[in-house]
Order: sequence, then C-alpha cells, then structure tokens
Amino acid sequence: MIDLKLVRNETDFVKEKLATRGVDAAEIDELLAVDQKRRDLIVKSETMKATRNQVSDEISQLKRNKEDASDKITQMKQVSADIKAMDEQLTQIADEVHDKASRLPNIPDDNVPVGLTEDGSVELRKWGDIPSFDFKPKSHWEIGEALGILDFERGAKVSGSRFLYYVGQGARLERAIYNFFLDENEKAGFTEVLPPYMVNSASMFGTGQFPKFTEDVYSLKEADETLIPTAEVPLVNYYRDDVIDDEKLPVKFTALTPAFRSEAGSAGRDTRGLIRLHQFNKVEMVQFTKPEQSWDALEKMTNHAEDLLKKLGLAHHVITLTTSDMSFTAAMTHDLEVWLPFQDKYREISSCSNCTDFQARRAHIQYRDENGKLQYVHTLNGSGLAVGRTVAAILENYQNADGTVNIPEAIQPYMGGQTKIVKE
Repeated sequence: MIDLKLVRNETDFVKEKLATRGVDAAEIDELLAVDQKRRDLIVKSETMKATRNQVSDEISQLKRNKEDASDKITQMKQVSADIKAMDEQLTQIADEVHDKASRLPNIPDDNVPVGLTEDGSVELRKWGDIPSFDFKPKSHWEIGEALGILDFERGAKVSGSRFLYYVGQGARLERAIYNFFLDENEKAGFTEVLPPYMVNSASMFGTGQFPKFTEDVYSLKEADETLIPTAEVPLVNYYRDDVIDDEKLPVKFTALTPAFRSEAGSAGRDTRGLIRLHQFNKVEMVQFTKPEQSWDALEKMTNHAEDLLKKLGLAHHVITLTTSDMSFTAAMTHDLEVWLPFQDKYREISSCSNCTDFQARRAHIQYRDENGKLQYVHTLNGSGLAVGRTVAAILENYQNADGTVNIPEAIQPYMGGQTKIVKE
C-alpha cells in the first residue's frame, strides 16, 4: 500500500515515479480529491460533535435548574441525526480512498531502469557456458514425452489444457529438485514452512493480488477462499496484523507449495510444455527485515537463488527489470533467467523482489524500533526456484542424442544415486 502521507506531501514526486509504471497522474489527483473530501468531512463532523457535547452540557444545566430545555433537545436530535448521516458518508468515502490507494503500485527505487515495457532491462551478470550439441536439441516436452515421464495428453483429458502428469522418473526428478532446493534454502538460514494452500481475501489483499488482479487466480464459489498463486501469500500473511519482535528480524521463510494461476491474458503464449501451467510446484523464499536491512537482503537472496542454478550447472543470467515490468508490489526486481537450448534463449526461472514497506502497510506487519516506536517491516520474496521450469531446463540442457538425459550431480543423491534418465 502506498503511503498516503507521501502522496499528499510529495505529489509531484509520486506522479513522476508512478508515471514510469504506467500510472496516469489523473489517478493520483482523483485519490487526493477524495482524500481531501474525507478530511474536510472529518473536521466538520468533529466540530458538530464538539457543539453537541457543549449543548448537552447546557441541557444538563437547564434541567438541574428546572428550566425548559425542549428547544435545545429538539435542536440536538437534529444535530445527532446529521452527525450519524455524516459518519456513514465518512465510512463510504474512507472505503473509496482505501480502494483508490490500494490500486496504485509501489514506488520504484531510483536504481530501477525506467521503461514502459520489458525492453530496457539491465543485465547484471551472466554465468555458465551455453551448451553446444552435435545434434539438433529437442524441446523438454518432446524429451519428456518420449521418455514417458511427462504426460500432457492425459493431463488435458483429466483437467484441461496446461495441466500434466509427471510419471515415474519424471515425478522422482521433480521431487528430487524441490527437496534439493528446500535443503539448500535451510542451509542458507531459511525456516521451512508448510502453509495452507487456500487463503482468504484479506490475505490476498495483504500481498497485493486483490483487488486489482482477481482475474489471475482461482477463487472458490460461495466461499472466501482462493487457491494460492504463490507461497508468498501465506508466508507474508503469517505475520498479518502482528508486531514482530525486533530481535527476530530478519525472519526468513521457505516453502514448497503448488501454485495455481489462471494465466489470464496469456493466450497463445507457451501453450506447450512446463513454462506456463495452471498448476505447478514452486519453492518460495520470503523475508521480513528492518528497512535498513532490505537492500542487502535482496542481493543476498538473489545470489542464493543463483547458487542453486550454479550447483545444477545451468547457464543463466541476472537482470534488473524495468519499472513497468516488475510486479505491482515490488520496488526492485532481479530476474534469474536460465538458458533453454530448444528456444535458444534465456527464460525466467526466479524473480527476487524487495517490496519495501508496501505489503507491510497492506497487511499491517510492524516491529518496534530501538525507541519503542512501531515501524513497518520490509518484505522480500523470491523463487528458490520454480520447480517445473527447472525440470524443463535440466531436460533440455542435459539431453543426449539417444534421447536419455543426464542427471546433474547435485541432485543424484536425491535420485537414489541415479545418473541418467532412460526410457523405462
């Protein structure tokens, strides 16, 4: 949630910053107009309440003196009715202010490249050699289907497009990958959590999915429950409406969960394979920090996600997204993109973001500083990593001419010492 005081006091700054995210200045003007109306009504209401209190004292005095107070009583009945109507109006206007403010994205950091499209992202670093083959590399779905470890046809039959079955060695490979990620995250100081897979609307609001992105998720009819689009939602909301002991900060969580996404607006994109599914597994990392810790935490979390790819021997690069390409809640995002030989390009496998105090304001997550004053924490999130996309990267980068796939050394122990996937 954007700080309303910042919008009021530094309007031009906010307009300039949010313009880089595609926000029209008129949206901010509308918010300020409604906010001013609310503040004016508060003053008027408080003035009327003060008058009512004063006249009530006068009525009491008249009654004690056994004098006629009927005129003042009649007057106060009308004043009380006016105050009640005004308070009801205030509630409506406060809701309108809250709704308009909640639809504005986070202020981008000064170091984020400005751009109204994804073009202009800045490459920070690159790691690994692009693999070369003495044969034409196949797509991961061709490899998986030929090996009998990925079954998209039956997934579509049972659930619809963009669902699949992992079978045999495919299921074991997926399990090996996410267990490897969880173990490595735990070594890096993250506490493993097994959260709920369904959350309420307050939780979706807290992390920024609601009210603006309701079309991107699956919600249950006749129930205030939504299937999580990422473990970030239940992990961040663990501390919703809470005050974290400052001695605990930073708090670092990791979780493996399925992620459910409607992929609204992605028609025609990545219709085959593991890149854009309606249901997929992801290992998530979330941190709660003091404000002065968050930028260092972002770099460390990004470096850790990179280390996972390095240990798997997967070529990748790290980019900083443009102002308009990063998520609604982020102040800065580093994307990790892994090399996919069939597509002959890098594809996203992790996004690591610093959301500063944006989510904490929405979810009311605070800590007490050294002076005992309540402050908002900063929240960060990052994929560590997207499991299905890691499967895709391994199948394509470690494929052999005979259709078999070598298993990266780092996850061989999780595969019972198996070194190669072969057709059963």
